[in-house]
Order: sequence, then C-alpha cells, then structure tokens
Amino acid sequence: MLVHSRRTKWAVWALFLLLFVPLFALPLLVVLGASFATHWSGVLPSGPTMADYRAATRGEALRALTTSLLTATAASLLALAVGTWAALAGAALKKRYRRVMDALFVLPVAVPSVVVGLSVLVAFSKPPMLLNGTRWIVILAHTVLVTAFAHQSVSAAITRLDPAYEQAAASLGARPSHVLWRVRLPLLLPSLTAAAGLCFALSMGELSATMMLYPPDWTPLPVLIYAATDRGALFTGSAVAVVLMAATLLVLFAVSRVRTRASYR
Repeated sequence: MLVHSRRTKWAVWALFLLLFVPLFALPLLVVLGASFATHWSGVLPSGPTMADYRAATRGEALRALTTSLLTATAASLLALAVGTWAALAGAALKKRYRRVMDALFVLPVAVPSVVVGLSVLVAFSKPPMLLNGTRWIVILAHTVLVTAFAHQSVSAAITRLDPAYEQAAASLGARPSHVLWRVRLPLLLPSLTAAAGLCFALSMGELSATMMLYPPDWTPLPVLIYAATDRGALFTGSAVAVVLMAATLLVLFAVSRVRTRASYR
C-alpha cells in the first residue's frame, strides 16, 4: 500500500467503507435479506422462509438458469474467438486502421443495448438470415454486446507482450502459425480467461436487448426476475436474483482458477 502513516491508512479504510457499503454492499444485502423474507414492513425483513428458494431452484426458474448459462457460455466463446482474431489482426495494421477497427468493435457498447437488440431484430427477421423467434438471435445479440470487451482486453494484452519471444521462435525457423499457437496464444492465456469471465458475467445479467428478442422457449433468468418483480413478487424475484448471482460467481471463480494457473505457467 502506498500510504504509510497509520492515521492515513485508517482514513483511507474509512473512506472506502463509506463508499463501498452504501453503493455496492447495501443493495446486495437488501436483495439477500428480501430473498429469505415474506414481509418487509419495518427496518428489517420479517417472516423468514425458504419457500422462494425452493421455487427459484426448480421448474421454470431452473430452466431459465440453464438457458442463461448456455447463452452466456456460447456468447462468451464466440466473443472471445471474434475479439481475439480482430485484436491479432489489428495488431498487424497501421495505427490509423487499427483505430478504425477499435471504433467498430466499441460501437455496440457506445449505444444503448436496446438499440443493439432492435438492430439485430430488424437485421435477422427476414430471409436469408431468418433468426427471429429462435434462441440463436438471443445468443447473437449477447455476442455483439460483449465482443467489444473481449477485443479491448486482448488488444491491451497484445501491446504488453514482449516481442522477443516471437522473434526468438521465428529465428529458430518456426512458421507464423506455430508461433501463434505455441508462443503468442499461451502468453495471452491469462488475458483470454479474464476476458471470457468478463463476457460471461455481462451476458448473464443482460436484460434490455434480451427482452426484445427472446422466444418463449428460451427465457433467460434476468427476464424471469423482471417478470417476477413486475407482478409484485419481490421476494421471489430476490431469491431468483441471488441464484443468478451465485451461479455467476461460481463460474467466475472457476475461470479465476484457470487464469491463476495460466499466469504461473
């Protein structure tokens, strides 16, 4: 820590808690408390129950959780493949062309996600690419929304790579494809796993574009949470939200373990 004075350290920690608790921890604690309650008419929730969790881990909620996990996994893998390819290709371009490519990939993040959902809906509602009403249009929209983060993460990692490793492999006669698979991509693996985790987390919580596109047989969990709160079932919606957070954190923890191992290779 850069702060050496004990008094200053306490001041920094106090400022951190003053900002962290109200802005980040308190909303999550409210959702967690509501997920175990049947009433909340006072300061604290009352009527502790597990009934909402039983409903949140079976039937429609379980199918929605499976849908969210499959959608986020597919979108993350596609975004990672496209973003990595674009970052590697962009690194070989001149600076002005690289800026144009970066701008194109960042564009879906610069506009509201509902606009991205509408554009995907309009673009893929007519032949020859008729995807409207299928699960693929949801996966495609999520991929478009998260690819920018994969591209930016990998692009930043490429700029930090030491070119000496690639030059040494090339000087020993390795072909460009061999250098890519055996030298460049392994060095980028920590950044690739970090980008995959970020894409997965963003896809798991995506709602705006999904609301415009999802078919009845492919309902992700955020849509179910919105529907529950919209009809006044706040406690059930809170339990489903906790399940969504827990599933996301478990996957991110697994990805973090992979990234840690890749960093020490």
